[in-house]
Amino acid sequence: MEISSRVDDFCLSKVRSFDQFSRPPFQMVVVAQLVEPRIVIPVVAGSSPVDHPIFPIGYPIGFRKGEGGNLAIRPMQPLESRIHYKFRNSLLLAEALTHPSLAYESQKPHFDNQRLEFLGDAVLQLIVTEELYKMFPDFTEGRLTKLRSRVVSRRALARFAMAIHLGDYVLLGKGEEATGGRRRLSTLADAFEALIGAVYLDSGPNPARELVLRLFESEIGSMVASPEERNPKGELQEHLQSIHPQAPVYRIVGESGPDHRRVFQAEVSWKTLVLATGKGKSKKEAEARAAAEALRTRVWENQP
Repeated sequence: MEISSRVDDFCLSKVRSFDQFSRPPFQMVVVAQLVEPRIVIPVVAGSSPVDHPIFPIGYPIGFRKGEGGNLAIRPMQPLESRIHYKFRNSLLLAEALTHPSLAYESQKPHFDNQRLEFLGDAVLQLIVTEELYKMFPDFTEGRLTKLRSRVVSRRALARFAMAIHLGDYVLLGKGEEATGGRRRLSTLADAFEALIGAVYLDSGPNPARELVLRLFESEIGSMVASPEERNPKGELQEHLQSIHPQAPVYRIVGESGPDHRRVFQAEVSWKTLVLATGKGKSKKEAEARAAAEALRTRVWENQP
């Protein structure tokens, strides 16, 4: 395809991308221009703005089609405002938000967020471990490990990512986009870890620690109020077997929603009595909610 004047000063913009687009009012995460429909050229941290390959990835959420066919690049200030951190090197943020599906679909070497995810995971583990170590000086290693898993589990990290709308800014391959990858828990958790890794490289350990503790403030605060994680299934079984040796039985009685957002409904019964039902995004979560509801209603107490 012949590249026409629709691409305004394209070669010049590539040469100047590391400087021109890193200053206000742009503060871009990705420098991109439309070459033809569904083809953009992203420039990410560590890559060459001149030799970077072309990827058929469609229009990322961070962009919109502008006049003359060019891509109008959306500033990243909303994301930076949500996390109360402004990147000095915006290209680190670009790398943190670039999903591996881009490289897979293009079959060309490309920077993605996997290395930053690796770094961010270690940074998160250290920050949370140190904080819990200081908060609970009398806790054993095993209890501290359980507390840490509440904060840095994949599901917890995905929840933190959703709170700052991180999925809106992740750059995905078109296949991953079409299958709901922007809302996938693993994608969100990986991007969140990569984001922390990018902050660590951008400013060092102290700003990364401040960011993590600020974003995790509510979760860590709840641990102070209730350091022991509830196990409703264990509680229900212990209580019921103090009355009768028979254990409660769980079964999945319904499923709904698309494949990437399944909702399960579980039922818990004891002897011949249906105690409660509960819904969740996994069978385990649905069973736990059914047990919690049974503990709340205690319907067995009303039986003769």
